[in-house]
Amino acid sequence: MDRFNAMQAFVRVVETGSFTKAAETLRMNKTSLTQLIQQLEARLRVKLLNRTTRKVNVTADGAAYYERAVKLLADLDDAETSVSSAVASPRGRLRVDVPSPLARFILIPALPQFYAQYPDIQLDLGVSDRAVDIVGEGVDCVVRGGELTDLSLVARRLGDLPFGLYAAPGYLERVGVPSHPKELAGPDHCVVGFTWERTGKPLPYVLKKQGESITVQGRYLLSADDGNALLAAGLAGLGILSLPTYVARDALSGGELVPLFEDWQLEPMPLYVAYPQNRHVSAKLRVFIDWVVDLMSPNAR
Repeated sequence: MDRFNAMQAFVRVVETGSFTKAAETLRMNKTSLTQLIQQLEARLRVKLLNRTTRKVNVTADGAAYYERAVKLLADLDDAETSVSSAVASPRGRLRVDVPSPLARFILIPALPQFYAQYPDIQLDLGVSDRAVDIVGEGVDCVVRGGELTDLSLVARRLGDLPFGLYAAPGYLERVGVPSHPKELAGPDHCVVGFTWERTGKPLPYVLKKQGESITVQGRYLLSADDGNALLAAGLAGLGILSLPTYVARDALSGGELVPLFEDWQLEPMPLYVAYPQNRHVSAKLRVFIDWVVDLMSPNAR
């Protein structure tokens, strides 16, 4: 039995609550992982996990062993890092999940510079605007907008993303240019809504100007839960939409979108990079997070 692999498998089962998910995140088959756990229990002569057909629960002995195992694995990683070239050149696989517009417009175009500095880091990139179960899915870190409510995560604030309201010239030619945000709630205009996962409903627009604040829900024919889909809908003339300024930048310079209500301010969105509290921050994760912080500094206040 490889004690390191067995310990790593056990820790991942506890964190994911599933043999199947643990095997997937470790890229091994479930049978091999199960055998490692069984061999570990036999060696220790204690039962670490209670298994049923539906769920896995850690025993009291297993909980105590888990705390020690997490620390040992972290110490081992630190030891290897301190005596290897990993300090100068971190290496290994990272699973990261980021919003789709951020991947498209900022992160992926900048990756050549990242790999020039860190050629031995392998990124498995999830691109979505959905809420990710970081522990259950074995993700190392996520970048997300909005206030984080999961207290099990360590979050580093990247800044606040400024937003604006935009529309395609064809849409404005067809229905007219609104002179006040309140007109978006009327029958003449449509908005393209962003479906907030927590409520299943489009987010309203909150605009402020010289102490005045208004909230506009707007009438929508289309709402989507993906930033790239919103941008495509706006370019197609399906309505007025709210976008982070970095997402709208290219379309504005090309004349494909027109800014609206520039004397009003939309509420900015806080942006975070987050990772699990009990997850050891390896050298490769640390340099990736620092890189993302620097990358976002021109785009988040």
